[in-house]
Amino acid sequence: MKSFSNLDTAIIVGMVLAYILITSLVSIKLRSRNSEQFMVAGRSMPAIVVAILLMSEFIGAKSTVGTSQEAFGVGLAASWSVLAASIGFLLFGLFMAKRLYASGEFTISGFIAKKYGNGAKLVVSAIMIYALFLVNVGNYVSGAAAISTVMRIDLTTAAIITAIVSTIYFVWGGLKSVAYLTIVHSAVKLIGIGILVAVAWKLSGGITPMVQAMPAHYFTWSGALSGGTIGAWIIGTAGAIFSTQFIIQAISATRSPEAARNSSLMAAVLCVPISLALGFIGVAAKFLYPDIKSLYALPVFLQHMNPLLAGIVTTSLVASIFVSVCTVALAIASLIVKDFYVPRYRPTPEVELRMTRWISLVVGFLPLVFVLFVPQILALSFFTRALRLSVSVVALIGIYMPFFSSKRGAIWGLVLATLATTAWYLLGNPFGIDNMYIALITPAVVLVFSRLLFHGDASDNVNDEHLAAHKSH
Repeated sequence: MKSFSNLDTAIIVGMVLAYILITSLVSIKLRSRNSEQFMVAGRSMPAIVVAILLMSEFIGAKSTVGTSQEAFGVGLAASWSVLAASIGFLLFGLFMAKRLYASGEFTISGFIAKKYGNGAKLVVSAIMIYALFLVNVGNYVSGAAAISTVMRIDLTTAAIITAIVSTIYFVWGGLKSVAYLTIVHSAVKLIGIGILVAVAWKLSGGITPMVQAMPAHYFTWSGALSGGTIGAWIIGTAGAIFSTQFIIQAISATRSPEAARNSSLMAAVLCVPISLALGFIGVAAKFLYPDIKSLYALPVFLQHMNPLLAGIVTTSLVASIFVSVCTVALAIASLIVKDFYVPRYRPTPEVELRMTRWISLVVGFLPLVFVLFVPQILALSFFTRALRLSVSVVALIGIYMPFFSSKRGAIWGLVLATLATTAWYLLGNPFGIDNMYIALITPAVVLVFSRLLFHGDASDNVNDEHLAAHKSH
């Protein structure tokens, strides 16, 4: 495997820096000038822009590098990790998007508050901040792996570069700027994935030589994965989409409930071809370089390109990093500001925007502390989705099974689900049971027991909901 010369590296780094400079200037030009633009882009975004934003959020640096890393070990079936997002966006568009938009809320915690009260709202907000923070830790690791491969720097330095550049984007721009820049980032990312597939295909000779030389499971629908794992991916990803702060924030930026639904359905379609491409790249890496670390299954192909192509692909990975980190950090900052800072300090709009930017700055750099502790990106990714799944379960029960709605049950269900899911993940999924199923079952069981033990609490909650609905009319 060849290495880039100093001149090659200089060309690649120059292309990346030029891209960063140009897009940073665009970000400043499109920057949000008030809190509404920072949080929901003034509710003026076209559905297709939001669709690309949604797709890029779930197929960012973490999924791009992580899916290929997983495919290196288990086969093309790793594509399910992204196909699950397609299924999730389809279900979200059909059953939740219009309801969430019509609620007028742009945080999942605000939506939960309408069903279960302020206590549940704060618990949901804390869980979401915890989950999204871990998401960005994974984003930094996957992005740094790609950057360090080409620039020949250590992983920590690459992660610091990732943090600095990404933070500039979202601290200055907010959702308005991030949304439009995502169109550029996504186009570059798709071009980069296309180049990677072409190079992997050329080096491997296509599917036929790999099928002949590799174990059969690399090309089956389940690979080395169990049906339970694939099911957990689908359930967890769909659940995460239903509750992830940035998804709610993004669809709230569209112009109508119908546009919110359409953006989610379009995102479902966009995810399919990318999932198959990333799986193929990981399998090709295993075929060609079976002894490399799986983390480098995707970046390894960069070193078999001329500097210009490598520069484009590296830039595409950097663009993917920007989308992932910016959207997640923006969601965390929004939750902190909306649910904790504003209720306590009641600032003027100008002060709120200024403090939002300072909070965003901290949010952008804090994940660096944990970067060295994340060996398996995709495992972390699905653990964070499991945490968000528990929020979706509580929200869906509140909407479709109000008989079991309980303020007390919602709070305890969410707290116990978070603790149990985290413990199960840290213990390595005992008995072969994925932590996703713990996140799915725990809040539902707690809500049912709460309904049986505290009848009044449930009926009060339902009555409050009817009263609020009556007032809104």
